[in-house]
Amino acid sequence: MNRDPWLHFWGASDPSSRRTMAECLNTAGIKHRVLDRSAESGDGILCIPQVSDDVCEFLRELTQNNRRVLTIQTSGAAVDTPLVWQLLQAGASDVLVWSSAADTAARIKARFERWNTIDALIQSPQVQDKLIGVSSAWHASLRQIVEVARFTSAFVLLIGESGTGKELIARLIHELSPNAEDDTPVVLDCTTIVPELSGSEFFGHERGAFTGALAARDGAFAAADGGTLFLDEVGELPMPLQAQLLRVTQEGTYKRVGGNTWRHTDFRLVCATNKDLPALIERGQFRSDLYYRIASWVFRVPSLQERREDILPLARHFLRTVRPDMPDIEFEPAVCDYLLNRPYPGNVRDLRQLIARIGNRHVGPGPVTVGDIPSDEHPVAVVAGSGWRNTDFEQSIRHALATGAGLKEISQAAADTAMRLAVDSENGSLQRAAQRLGVTGRALQLRRAARRKPNGNSGTGEPGTHEAK
Repeated sequence: MNRDPWLHFWGASDPSSRRTMAECLNTAGIKHRVLDRSAESGDGILCIPQVSDDVCEFLRELTQNNRRVLTIQTSGAAVDTPLVWQLLQAGASDVLVWSSAADTAARIKARFERWNTIDALIQSPQVQDKLIGVSSAWHASLRQIVEVARFTSAFVLLIGESGTGKELIARLIHELSPNAEDDTPVVLDCTTIVPELSGSEFFGHERGAFTGALAARDGAFAAADGGTLFLDEVGELPMPLQAQLLRVTQEGTYKRVGGNTWRHTDFRLVCATNKDLPALIERGQFRSDLYYRIASWVFRVPSLQERREDILPLARHFLRTVRPDMPDIEFEPAVCDYLLNRPYPGNVRDLRQLIARIGNRHVGPGPVTVGDIPSDEHPVAVVAGSGWRNTDFEQSIRHALATGAGLKEISQAAADTAMRLAVDSENGSLQRAAQRLGVTGRALQLRRAARRKPNGNSGTGEPGTHEAK
């Protein structure tokens, strides 16, 4: 993938302004290229004279395949606050106002350097071998998590359903942390802490502090010093321990159970929960001061239902893990259809266990077949000929008809959605997306181009809209 940003000017603009922008980018060491909407995903710079509905529609199209777009208002006038949010909602990653050439170029360079570093980390084996996914929802979450992990030492709260991979993300945050000294984080599952021994688990204890304390012992605070402490299911933490945890995270000091010596600790705290902590606060079951202490950054980990494009990539990864003797093993189309339509109440953990059972049953060369699926996993009922056109599909059509949509509008919406999802699932590659859709790459380009408004400001290469070279 070309990491040089593209540079595109929206609408008619002064040629000298274009040259000035291109020259200041070159002077700052920023190589740039022409925007090619048929190329694979890439970040870029969109220069606009002012905010308009057409600009926002263009931004939505550009950012469908995870492009980051830095929008520059070239008029020099500050963008009205409501319009700034309108640009961000349309997909812009940031909005700058053109000031001096050198200042603007420096600000642009800083942002692209940060984005390129984040992308390089995401593409590294350190991330790719552990956190699998191609969906927009997953990629957007991962970008934010990687940025906070690498460029800050802030506490992080991960929220999401069980089985979504929160512990894997916590381990990645630890590995990417700028000051991590150990290879692995210290992990405590708050659901398994015995109340009578909870103090010892966190603080450690001195010899003779209680019956059975035959020797002094370090707790989690000592073990995590210089590294990361991961508290899984923090919503289960008893109220007395919540107060003690708050004190340690604020002051960085603690005493062992039965001891009188203050000890120092410095760790990054990552917490995870599948509970609604604000609701627990309202019920008096979780301290609000602790919540705001641990929630410097809050990330909601998407469920597998929200990232269904990742089901097959995850399944293939798990299958290679289960059957390393068959690294090129694949799934038959019927198995792919089954995997895509099966519910996963246990999320990624549920899928991993299913693939382990399927992989263990598979024998001989060739792809995985429906016979490899354990009998207790077979669908309860299969409607002949229904395929992907299930009740959810029919419900969407029924809703569209009820709101007055006609056949043409429904057909166009279905085609637009199919194109967007295909391009997203292939990381912006129109050629591979076209193969999935059963059309030629040229046909897909024409279909996407036909969706744009045919006016002089559409950025289609008409007079006054071509990109800077």
